[in-house]
Amino acid sequence: MKKFTRVIFLVVLVFLAYRAYQTWRNVKQVMTYQTLVQEVLAENDTKANEELVLAMIYTETKGQIADVMQSSESANGYINSITDSKESIRQGVQYLSDNLLLAHESQVDVWTAVQAYNYGSAYISYIAKNGGKNTIELAEKYSRDVVAPSLGNDSGRTYNYIHPISIFHGAKLYVNGGNIYYSRQVQLNLYIMKLVNLF
Repeated sequence: MKKFTRVIFLVVLVFLAYRAYQTWRNVKQVMTYQTLVQEVLAENDTKANEELVLAMIYTETKGQIADVMQSSESANGYINSITDSKESIRQGVQYLSDNLLLAHESQVDVWTAVQAYNYGSAYISYIAKNGGKNTIELAEKYSRDVVAPSLGNDSGRTYNYIHPISIFHGAKLYVNGGNIYYSRQVQLNLYIMKLVNLF
């Protein structure tokens, strides 16, 4: 029994070490875009900041494809049509900046603007009418009632979605419903990136 326990412990330890290395590698990949982010932010009068944009790159793509901020859809409605990383960042920062400005004018929290990067800017008005603060419960309701049906999921179909945040909230997303946990993931990734960059 002791031998079996040691084997399990060793397997878990190796898995955690691998995940830590993978996270470190992903953060370092995202940080290669730091200069581009700084250049784009210098072009804009925006409430967006470098750490937030880098955390969003980490959340969207880990910096592993040209459209690093997955901003093509906000530009022209087509996925991965932007093939230049600086253009992706420029479009992503513009869209985020517009959301942040709208959130400020609507007197809702910043994380509503971040969630709206995934859901579309209409989410900001929805939160303004429902308490002014983004929550997982409101994000889930909006996903189910607005986003998913608008993209053809009228029956509320879901699929499993395993993530450290989602496992405490049912670990499911609505088909075509966007990511309920998006803003929370960006928040978590902000902390992860700060931690990794200490080393």
